[in-house]
Amino acid sequence: MAVGAALAVFAAALAPVIANFYHEPRLRLVTIALATGFLFNAGGVQHSALLQRNMRFTALSVINVIALVISTLLAVGMAKAGYGYWSLVAMTVALPLITTVGLWISALWLPRLPKMRSGLRSIMRFGGAITLNGVVVYVAYNMEKVLLGRFWGADAIGIYGRAYQLANIPTDNLNSAVGEVAFSALSRVQDDPPRLRSYFLKGYSLVLALTLPITIVCALFAHDAIFVLLGPKWKDAAPIFRYLAPTILIFAMINPFSWLLFAVGKVGRSLKIALAIAPLVMAGYLIGLPFGPKGVALGYSIAMGLWVLPHIAWCVRGTSISFWDVIQTLSRPLISGAVASIGPLVLQQLYGQSLPPLPRLILGSGLFIAVYLGMLLFVMGQKKFYIDLLKTMRAPAQLDSESLATA
Repeated sequence: MAVGAALAVFAAALAPVIANFYHEPRLRLVTIALATGFLFNAGGVQHSALLQRNMRFTALSVINVIALVISTLLAVGMAKAGYGYWSLVAMTVALPLITTVGLWISALWLPRLPKMRSGLRSIMRFGGAITLNGVVVYVAYNMEKVLLGRFWGADAIGIYGRAYQLANIPTDNLNSAVGEVAFSALSRVQDDPPRLRSYFLKGYSLVLALTLPITIVCALFAHDAIFVLLGPKWKDAAPIFRYLAPTILIFAMINPFSWLLFAVGKVGRSLKIALAIAPLVMAGYLIGLPFGPKGVALGYSIAMGLWVLPHIAWCVRGTSISFWDVIQTLSRPLISGAVASIGPLVLQQLYGQSLPPLPRLILGSGLFIAVYLGMLLFVMGQKKFYIDLLKTMRAPAQLDSESLATA
């Protein structure tokens, strides 16, 4: 709570600076209102950790969905009532508030004053490194929005922001959903290298297999996807969405390694990697900035593409997982996706212009997914692997629940 309160005060104090930076006086009150989100988030961090430790992922999912629905309905209601941009502010603040209340009710844990015990210092170092890592990554991955807003204005950041949000939905949700289970499972087998290797590669394979088709569909059918999801008024976001599509796959390839590093206690390495990523992606933003949102999106994707293999090699060094293990795991969905993309490309050239956007999107993505699954499951011989994977992912959860109940 103290950290959350300090961040809230710091953000509120920056309100005049932010308003002057963007030449927008209304940002003063907006920034002060948004600063309360730090406090609300801090209030539920420990409760969320307890629920994750007890493998109560269903409760966490229900809380997140309810909070999202209520905050969205609140924003829609305020927008209809004429509150304008304050509707978005209310949604942003209400989401962590409702989530934290739900966590309190579900965890039923009351905080007490901390006591200095053996091992507390190492826990504080671990938590501090993870927190700093998150701050560095957040700043690095969001600095382009600050630059676009400052030098290209509200319209540019609005179009880029919407494309960026759509591009990040797959990786954010998949990594969050699989990562909570994977981190708990990997932590419990960190002293068993063969099981650690097996669990990680299976979870990694699942994330890749689910993310890669989304990436290719977004790249192939960017204009159709934007038209169907956002409407024709957002057509300028389509090329940005296409340029950002590679980052969907790249984040699916690198984000899961945080499960591994955190589970085996290598938070210092994770922080060093974050400090290496930050200047690289910022350089990509700056190189593309003179060309507007499209240039920034392209620079972002190129920077991340150059980083992906060094990232993998750095993360697995000194662990039970080899670089070749990861490349083998990557190759199967990548080859399947490359072969599956041929059909939609040919279809677009022959019949694309004669079909409306929605049928074209359904037909093309359906053809791609059918060929992709056929390649991955049968040609690559992964059918049994993924059936066993689903069984394996359920088994640790059942085992851990039993051990917690008897502990």
